[in-house]
Amino acid sequence: MSRIVVTGAAGFIGANLIKGLNDRGLTDIIAVDDLTQGDKFRNLADLQIADYVDADVFYDAFAADAYGKVEAVFHEGACSDTMESNGKYMMQNNYATSVQLYQTCQKRSARLLYASSAATYGGSDTFREEPAFEQPLNVYGYSKLLFDQRMRRECGPAFENALAGLTRQVVGFRYFNVYGPREQHKGRMASVAFHQFNQFKADGKVKLFGEYGGYAPGAQMRDFIFIDDVVAVNLWFFDHPEISGIFNLGSGRAQPFNDVASSVVNALRQIKGQAALTLEALTTEGLLEYVPFPDALRGKYQCYTQADLSALRATGCEHPFADVQTGVAKYVQRLAQQG
Repeated sequence: MSRIVVTGAAGFIGANLIKGLNDRGLTDIIAVDDLTQGDKFRNLADLQIADYVDADVFYDAFAADAYGKVEAVFHEGACSDTMESNGKYMMQNNYATSVQLYQTCQKRSARLLYASSAATYGGSDTFREEPAFEQPLNVYGYSKLLFDQRMRRECGPAFENALAGLTRQVVGFRYFNVYGPREQHKGRMASVAFHQFNQFKADGKVKLFGEYGGYAPGAQMRDFIFIDDVVAVNLWFFDHPEISGIFNLGSGRAQPFNDVASSVVNALRQIKGQAALTLEALTTEGLLEYVPFPDALRGKYQCYTQADLSALRATGCEHPFADVQTGVAKYVQRLAQQG
C-alpha cells in the first residue's frame, strides 16, 4: 500500500491514529505537525513513521508532489482551542489550509479523511448532519462548518449520499467530546477526565461547574467518546474507500459530567482497593465539589450534546461505543500506569 499522511500527528487524535495504523503493521506514514510546543514529541516517540514534516512546509510541498503516491490523508491538524478569538488566524489555519489540502488530494488522487467538530452545531438542540441544525457559537465552530459546507459544494450530491461513491473518498468526522491517552499537551483544552484525574491526585477531590442553563450542578450532559472508538471508526472508513460524507463521531449517548467525575474517582479508589461510592457519598465526603459557572463561558457553552448516529449506522458501520464508566476506567488505568 502507498504511504499515508497524518496531519496534527503529534496531537491527541493524530498520534492515536498513527498508533492504530502501526497496530495494523502500517508504518509508511508521513507525520505532519508544528512542534513549537516541543514536549508534544512524546506522542510520537513510541510510534513508527517514515518521515516528519513541519506543517509550514508540508502543504505547499505536497501540492508540488514532493512525497510520491499518497493513498490517504488523515487531516487532524487544526487550532482546536474553542476560546481562541483571533478569527483571522482560525480561518487561515482551519479553513484555508484544509481547502488547499483538499485540492491537492484531488489532484494527487489521495483520499481525505478529516476532522470536523460537534462545535458546528453550537446552539442547536439537534445533532444531525443537516444545515438546519448547524449553529456554531464561536469562530472555531464556524471554521469547521465552513469547510464542511465547502465539501458539500465541491463534492456534489454524491457527498450527501454516502453510498453513491465519489471518485476519491472524502470523509468528515464531527468529533464530540473525545477523551483518552496522549492528550497531556492540550492544557485547558484537554478532556474533563484528564483534568479530574490530575485534580484528584493533587487535591484529593474533583471540581465541576455548578448550576447553569437550567441544569443542576454537574448535570450538564455531553456525548463523551473514548479515543479508541474514534480511531476504530476512522480505520473502518479507511477500509471502506467507497463511502464518503460528513458523519457524527460520538457515542450516541449523552451523560452528565457527574458521571465522568464519579468514574474518575471510583477508578482511582479501585486502584487503591477502596470501594466505589455513590454520587451523593462523593459530595458528602468532599471528594466532589461544585464551583460557580464562569462568566467567560456564559452564552458560549453547550449544556447538552448527543450525536445522532443514524447516518453513521446507515453506512454499515456497527462499531460499539464505550460508555463513560467503561472508557474512563480504562483511561484512568493507563494514566495511573504512566505515573
